[in-house]
Amino acid sequence: MISDEEYKKTLKQFHKLSDRHILAAETDMSSSDIQKVVKLSDKIRKAGNELIGLMRKNYNQLMRTKRYRKLLILYGSTKDEKKRKHFGDQLNEMQKQYDVTWDFCRKSMIYIGKKYNVDAVFALTKAEDIWRGMEKCLYGNGNILHFSKYGDLPCIRAKQMNRGIPIFVKDNKLQYKLGRTVFGIKINDRFQTDEVNAVLDYLAEPEIMNNKAVQTLMDEAYCIDTYRPCYATLVPKLIRGKYRVYLHLTIEGRAKLKYDRFGNPRHKYGRGMIGADIGTQTVAYTSDTVVGLKNLSERGRSIQKSERLERLYYRAMDRSRRATNPQNYNEDGTIKKGHKTWRYSNHYKKLKEKHSELCRINAINRQLAINEDANYLRSLGDVFITEPRNAGKLMKRAKETTVNSKGKFNKKKRFGKSIKNRCPSGFQTAVEEKFKSTGGTYIEVPNDYRASQYDHTADDYIKKKLSDRMYHLSDGTLVQRDWYSSFLLYCYDYRTKNIDRDRCILKFEKCYSKEEALIKRIKTNRIKVLNSGIKIA
Repeated sequence: MISDEEYKKTLKQFHKLSDRHILAAETDMSSSDIQKVVKLSDKIRKAGNELIGLMRKNYNQLMRTKRYRKLLILYGSTKDEKKRKHFGDQLNEMQKQYDVTWDFCRKSMIYIGKKYNVDAVFALTKAEDIWRGMEKCLYGNGNILHFSKYGDLPCIRAKQMNRGIPIFVKDNKLQYKLGRTVFGIKINDRFQTDEVNAVLDYLAEPEIMNNKAVQTLMDEAYCIDTYRPCYATLVPKLIRGKYRVYLHLTIEGRAKLKYDRFGNPRHKYGRGMIGADIGTQTVAYTSDTVVGLKNLSERGRSIQKSERLERLYYRAMDRSRRATNPQNYNEDGTIKKGHKTWRYSNHYKKLKEKHSELCRINAINRQLAINEDANYLRSLGDVFITEPRNAGKLMKRAKETTVNSKGKFNKKKRFGKSIKNRCPSGFQTAVEEKFKSTGGTYIEVPNDYRASQYDHTADDYIKKKLSDRMYHLSDGTLVQRDWYSSFLLYCYDYRTKNIDRDRCILKFEKCYSKEEALIKRIKTNRIKVLNSGIKIA
C-alpha cells in the first residue's frame, strides 16, 4: 500500500504524462441560448482586445529602451552560463519595471473581466492565451500581438472540469451547464457514441479508474486510457448565415477506433520506413511499397478553382470599397494614413458574406485533405522521416533588393500565398501527431542532411537551382527533384543520422521504376502537380 501523499503525487504525474484528445460535437441549444453564447463570446473578444492594447503599450515602451535592446544582444551572444544568467535576471527586472509580466496580465484581466461582466475563469483563460502570444514576442519569433476583429468569435473555455462549464450525468447522458443554461450534445455516429460511453464509464467509477491508472504507472511505467473528461470548450461558428455552437470536450487517453459501415476499422496502420519531402505546395513520399507525389491540402481537383474564386471575390470587394470611399485613398491607390471613416455598400456586404462562406468551406476542405493524407501515410509505415519545418522562414519577404536584366526591381514576395493556401506546417504537425499517437515514430533529420543536394551516384553534394525540378544524376538518370529528396530521406541511417549510401544503391532501382510509373500516370491522367516540372500536354 502506498501513502495518500505518494498516491496524489503519482496521480498528478499520470495526468501530465497521459495522452489527450478532443471530442467535437454540436450542442442541442435553443436559438435563444445560442445567442447568449455568441454575446458572451463577443464580450470575451472585447475584454481580450483591451488587455492586448494594454500589453502592447507596455511592450513597446520596453522595446524602446536602449538598455533592454542591448541586454538582449548580450544575452544572445554570450555563451558563458553565469553571464547569461546575470543578463537574464536583468531582463526579467526590466520586464517587471515596465509591467510586461504574467502577474500584471492576470491582475489586469480580472479588472477588465468585471468591466465586461465576464466570469473570472473565462477571463483568466483568455489572459493565458494572450500571455502565450506575449511570450512569443519576448522569447520567440513573434513580432506583435494582434487584435481580434469584429465578427471573430473566440472560444469559451475554462481549464477546470467543475468550473466555467461543469459536466454532470443525468439519465445516463452527459449534460453541461453554462450559467443557468443546461444543454447536451448531438451524437451522430458510432465513434461519438463510443467516446461518450467511455466518459460515462469513468464518471461512474472515477476512484477505481484512477487507482488502476496509478497502479499501472507504478508497476509497468505505462499510461492507460481512463477517458477522464478534463474540461469543455464552447466554439460558436457562423455557418451559412446562422450561428451554431459546438462543444469540444478534452478527454484523457487516446481516441477510440473509428469503423466503417461494415464494422471494419476505418484506418490501417502499416509498418516500415517512409521518407517525405514536404514543400510549400506539394508532398513527395517514398515507402517500402509505394512512391507518390501530390499537391498538399487537395481533395480531388476542386481546391485550385476555389482558391481562384476566393481571390476574385476579394478583388470585387476591394473595387467596391474603393468606389464607396474614394476620400480614404491617395492618387497612387494607397490608403491614407490616420483615422478614417469607412462606408460599405449593400453590394459589398453581400460579397463579403459569400467570401466568408467560401473561405470557411475551403478551410474545412483543407483540414479534411490534411487528415486524409496523414492517415494514408500512416497506413504505409510506422517510421516517418522528414526535414524540419521551415515554412515560417519561407513566408518572409526577401531582404535584399535585386534588379533584373531589364533594369526593373524584382518582387520581394516569396511563398506566403502558397503556404496560406496549402498549409505545409499544418500538414507536418498533423502527421507528427498521427504517428506519435498511434505508436509510430516521427523523425526530423538535422539541418546538415541536405537531401536536395546529395547525389548517391557520385557520393557528393551538388547544389542546384530552385528552378531545376527535373535534373540528371551523375550517371545520367533523370529524376524528379522532390521525389529524389524523399528517397534520400527514406535512406536515413539511425546510427550516423545521415544518408545511408549503401541503402541508396540497394533500393534505388526498385524505387526508381515506381517513380517512372508514377510520372507516366500523372501525364496520362493529366494531373496538374504544382511546381513539379512534370509537363502535361
